[in-house]
Amino acid sequence: MNHLEALTAEWLNYKGYFIRTAVKVGKRAKGGWDGELDVVGFNVLSQHFLHVECSVDSKSWEFREGHFKRKFRAGYLHARALFEGMPLPAELDQVVVHGYASSPDKHRDIGGGRLVTSQELTAEIMAGIPNTTWKNAVPETHALLRTLQFAKMAGATVAAPLHRLIPHK
Repeated sequence: MNHLEALTAEWLNYKGYFIRTAVKVGKRAKGGWDGELDVVGFNVLSQHFLHVECSVDSKSWEFREGHFKRKFRAGYLHARALFEGMPLPAELDQVVVHGYASSPDKHRDIGGGRLVTSQELTAEIMAGIPNTTWKNAVPETHALLRTLQFAKMAGATVAAPLHRLIPHK
């Protein structure tokens, strides 16, 4: 799991999502898999069902379009099975979190999903974690989030993002 996958998974878990990470899906009869889903999450309270693909590639936007279209197709076909027995909403929100997304506003719709940059994800997290650990410490099991909390306590600030992983309801 790369750092964006780990950060995404920690954030979703911290926000109450049941999550699955780096799940191989679509077992082939002659061996192998159709693909791997980076992070899939479901929040029972908000009924938000989410499939996130994380990337730090330096490929062209044309390449990314086809790549994420295939990844999201696999998610559409297999994500529900990851939460068997749980009643899930009809809609699966699919998101690319990208670390090196140049000109992101020109590519907000990618592969059938939506784009959130790693900077926007970080800003969302910074806005959503407490700025003190005395009574509101991020659990130590969430090392990346806790590091951001320490940065926030030290005075680090970022502007609230326009594009978020977890939509406002």
